[in-house]
Amino acid sequence: MVKATNIEKSYGNVHVLKGVDIEIKKGELVSIVGKSGAGKSTLLHILGTLDNADNGNITINDQNINKLSTKQLAQFRNTNIGFIFQFHHLLPEFTAVENVCIPAFIQKTNKDVAEKRAKELLDYLGLSHRLTHKPTQLSGGEQQRVAVARALMNQPSVVFADEPSGNLDSASSQELHQLLFDLKKDFQQTFIIVTHNEELAAMSDRRLVMEDGKFI
Repeated sequence: MVKATNIEKSYGNVHVLKGVDIEIKKGELVSIVGKSGAGKSTLLHILGTLDNADNGNITINDQNINKLSTKQLAQFRNTNIGFIFQFHHLLPEFTAVENVCIPAFIQKTNKDVAEKRAKELLDYLGLSHRLTHKPTQLSGGEQQRVAVARALMNQPSVVFADEPSGNLDSASSQELHQLLFDLKKDFQQTFIIVTHNEELAAMSDRRLVMEDGKFI
């Protein structure tokens, strides 16, 4: 599903990624762990096409993303990639359903079709009673589940998650972790997760350790 070779990235004189190679199969849930500053989030953002590498090649779902124009890349990202961040980044003026629909609206999906899928996702995630609630009316765990539904809205090939449970309490973290594995099992969803949570990392199909800009 994802293959990257010789990924390098520097910011000024700081060499953050030093020739990273990674290959992820369809339906795999892979965790990337390591100390702060090891390059984990930088790699995730580059694999997720949110940032550009200085060197290297990336293929996602058989598409070489290095060959896409800026406009093509934005369209590819919207169709093939989902994101879950530590902070949910929900829009406060919108309801749960409206927040989940946003990726579909960007894709110009019919409103009724988008809302139907959004409601199905929120129902699967146990939020059928929260459809019209705005983020401030939801708990932290509920807000993050809305963010998960938004990430899944366009049926992405792969979901990238950056510390998805880093802002949650222990009980909500465990619920979110179980949800990710349910999605993997029920939908063969591919996940690449940067995390400091060793419990989540230990449950993953693979646990990759980054140190000083490389996997060890």
